[in-house]
Amino acid sequence: MRPHLDRTGFGWLELDGERHEHDVLIRLDGTVEKRKKKLSKRVYGTSHTISLEEAKHIYEDGATTLIVGSGQYDSVRLSEEAAEYFRRRNVAVRLLSTPGAIATWNAAPQKSIGLFHVTC
Repeated sequence: MRPHLDRTGFGWLELDGERHEHDVLIRLDGTVEKRKKKLSKRVYGTSHTISLEEAKHIYEDGATTLIVGSGQYDSVRLSEEAAEYFRRRNVAVRLLSTPGAIATWNAAPQKSIGLFHVTC
């Protein structure tokens, strides 16, 4: 079962009443993982640009939508390579500030993956 996003503030995200104080990746089966920011940081020096390597880690066969909570101040973006990777796999990417992504995630189709940045 997919977790419900309850609320967020700078540095945290609440899923089904459980507070996470790190970026999270939500898999198709509802599993919540800590985001592997290092996959992008080693390429760009920041976790605010999602690299192709991180995109490959995020992707799952069968996904139709990726919802990216791009931070409290909307700072995260996909690299051109990452965006093209998802386009080639017919995955629609919704990039919204993390507070704005809450309702979108909660109403998203079952075949959605979520990536949520909790700071910037």
